[in-house]
Amino acid sequence: MTEPDFTRSRELQDRLHHLVPGGAHTYARGADQYPEFMPPVLTRGRGARVWDADGNEYVEYGMGLRAVTLGHAYPPVVDAVRACLDDGLNFSRPTTTELDAAEDFLAMVPTADMVKFGKNGSDATTAALRLARAATGRDLVAICDQPFFSVDDWFIGSTEMAGGIPTAITDLTVRFGYNDADSLRARFAEHPGRIAAVFLEAATALAEPEPGFLETVRALCDEHGAVLVFDEMITGFRWSPHGAQSVFGVTPDLSCWGKAMGNGFPISALAGKRALMELGGLNTDADRVFLLSTTHGPETVSLTAFRAVARSYREGDPVGAMERAGRRLADGVNAAAAAAGVGDAVRAIGRPSCLVFTTRDADGAPSQAYRTLFLQELLRRGVLGQSFVISAAHTDADVDHTVDAVAAALVPYRKALEAGTVEGLLEGRPVAPALRRTAAPRRLTGGPS
Repeated sequence: MTEPDFTRSRELQDRLHHLVPGGAHTYARGADQYPEFMPPVLTRGRGARVWDADGNEYVEYGMGLRAVTLGHAYPPVVDAVRACLDDGLNFSRPTTTELDAAEDFLAMVPTADMVKFGKNGSDATTAALRLARAATGRDLVAICDQPFFSVDDWFIGSTEMAGGIPTAITDLTVRFGYNDADSLRARFAEHPGRIAAVFLEAATALAEPEPGFLETVRALCDEHGAVLVFDEMITGFRWSPHGAQSVFGVTPDLSCWGKAMGNGFPISALAGKRALMELGGLNTDADRVFLLSTTHGPETVSLTAFRAVARSYREGDPVGAMERAGRRLADGVNAAAAAAGVGDAVRAIGRPSCLVFTTRDADGAPSQAYRTLFLQELLRRGVLGQSFVISAAHTDADVDHTVDAVAAALVPYRKALEAGTVEGLLEGRPVAPALRRTAAPRRLTGGPS
C-alpha cells in the first residue's frame, strides 16, 4: 500500500487555524474530528468521490454533514443553477421562483399549509421556537436528548459549550428522553402552563420510535397546549422526501428542514399550520412575530437548486437507492468485522440511508482512541468519513472499495484490541466530541511516520 501524502493539507490546515477560529467553519468539520496528521483539505468532489489538496482521492461518507443525497456536482442541480445565473440572483421584490419553490415544497410536505425559506437549519428551528412562544405566551422549551437543534442560545446553552450564554437563557430549556414519554410527561408536570414547544427528531440514525411514542408526544402536546416541532433536517429526504412524519404517521404543528433540500446549496425551511405561520405574516390580529426576514433567504440560486432536487425525487427514487446501497455496505462491513474477529467492536448500524459505525475498545466500551485508529486506517486506504452516511451516487464499486478498506483497517484494529491499547498504532492524539467544554484532546504518540 502506498502511503498517502498530506503535506499540502497540513500546511493549509495550519493556515486555516491562523485565520479561522477552530480551523473550520463548522465544528463537525474541524481537524480535531480527524486523525491529527491526516487532515484532508478538499478541493473538489464528483458523485461520491472527493479529492484533497495533495491529490488524494477518497470515497466520501457523511456527504457534507448529510446535506448531499444525490452526489457532489449532481448535473441536474448544477445545470439548473447555471441556467438561472444570467437572470440575476437577488431582488427587492418576490420572484416567481419563490412561488414555484413554495408550491414544490408543500406538494412534497402536504401536512403543512405554509412554508418560509431560510439559509441554515438554525434559522428554521429558532423561528419555530419564536412562533411557539408567541402563540402560547409561554417561555420554556422542552428538547429531546438528541445531538443538535440550533447554534442559537436556547439550544447551545444546554450543551457542554455554553460559554457566553446567560443562565437566564439556559434556565428556559428543559430536556426529556427519546422513547421515554414519561420523562416528557414529567416535564409538563414540573412546569405547568410554561412549556411553549416540544422539539425532537422523530427518528435518528441510532433510534427509531417505539410503538406509540410519537403518538403519545403528540397527545401530550395537545393536552398541555404546547406546539409540537419536528426537526426534519436529517430525516427529510433521507427517510422519505416527505419526512419522517410521513413514515411514522404523526403530524407536527411545525417542522424544520434543510441539509439535503439543496443537495449542498444553502437552504432551509420552516413549515407548518397556517394559524401559527401567519403570526409572522400580514393576516393576523395578534402581535406580529419577526419571522425569517433575511436578505438572502429568497435568492434564486438555492431555490432553483431545491426545485431541481424536488424534481429528482419526483422522477426517481434517491431514498430507495440510498437504502439499497446502505444495506449492501452494512452487510459487507459487518461480514468483514465478523471475519476479523472484531464483530463486537466494529459494526455498521442504523438506518441504511444514514449509517454510523461503532468503535469499541477491548472492554467493549465506546472509544475515541479506537475510533481515531479506524479513521486513520480508512484514510490510508482512500475512505473519508466520520460515519457511513451514504448517498444515491455511491456505486457498487464505491461500496466494494469501502468494504475492502474496512477489512484491511481491521487488521491493526484487532492488534490494538489484543494489546489493550492503540499505542504504537495510532499516530497523534485521538479525536474528541465536537461539542465539549475544553479545547485540545491529549496526544498519545509522536508525529507522523
